[in-house]
Amino acid sequence: MRNKLSIISVLMFAAVLGLSAGGCNRSNATFKHRIVIVTKALDSEFWKTLESGAEEAARQHPDIELSVLAPEREINIDQQVSILEDQILKKVSALAVVPGGIAEVTPVLDKAKAAGIPVLIVDNDTPWPGKLCYIGTDNRVGGKLAADYLVKILGGHGKVAIIRGVLGVVSHDDRVAGFQDAIAQAPGIQLVTIQPANSERALGLTVMENLLTSHPDLNAVFATNDQMALGAMEGVAAQHLSGKIFIVGFDAGKEAVRAVKSGTVSAVIAQYPANMGKQAVEAAIKAIQGQPVPKVIDTGTALVTKENADEFLK
Repeated sequence: MRNKLSIISVLMFAAVLGLSAGGCNRSNATFKHRIVIVTKALDSEFWKTLESGAEEAARQHPDIELSVLAPEREINIDQQVSILEDQILKKVSALAVVPGGIAEVTPVLDKAKAAGIPVLIVDNDTPWPGKLCYIGTDNRVGGKLAADYLVKILGGHGKVAIIRGVLGVVSHDDRVAGFQDAIAQAPGIQLVTIQPANSERALGLTVMENLLTSHPDLNAVFATNDQMALGAMEGVAAQHLSGKIFIVGFDAGKEAVRAVKSGTVSAVIAQYPANMGKQAVEAAIKAIQGQPVPKVIDTGTALVTKENADEFLK
């Protein structure tokens, strides 16, 4: 009986150790620093790819514990604020944040800075002066790429609409601004409306259906992320207009690129979320170690069309 109890005790102790271990099978006792990335959501390929890039970078540093956290949906900014406040109380070593809303998130970023926690901004830049650096796409350039493509494919004449993400989110604001700046140079292109769809596919579909009703002579749509572009694609297909209305998205996730290859989406603007995640971890480690960090780390952007789609499906 005593031997049986001893075996049970050992197994229970081993189970406790197993539960306390990190996701990469490393004991918490080996971690010297904890880096937390807080995104706007984890419900799309883009955020999952960013997470994977960050995890791959963290695995190269056995003394780093990485957590990637997010609210349920991009519009749940209050949840993001609560997550950030909790991580500040836990005294994490560094924060990399994709702000869901500048006005709502800035006060909690101030708290992090006051607590001595280095804060890096990822994907969605902010004018907050306390940031250590911005890591992500030049979204104005991306918006311009989308506009230049549509101006060319429309022959300089036509009616276009924008379906955009949550109002006030800087990355989407910049994509819209870059697009508007570019089409202002093409007097034959008319921007008929800008409608929000909160970066969600279902809302993108609904907005597209409404656009087809209110603007039956619409020629093209720029959606400021892939999910809204895919929703717009579904709305166009339902009206048997595929190939007649040009759709350009933004992100270049695999599903969107496959849609480009098939011709149901005309083009997408590529971001490199895996590189964002990787660079966020590497910059956070430098900050923890007291090394200099560049003010801006541009993770790149590109236009994806049927001609080069295969390169983005590898």
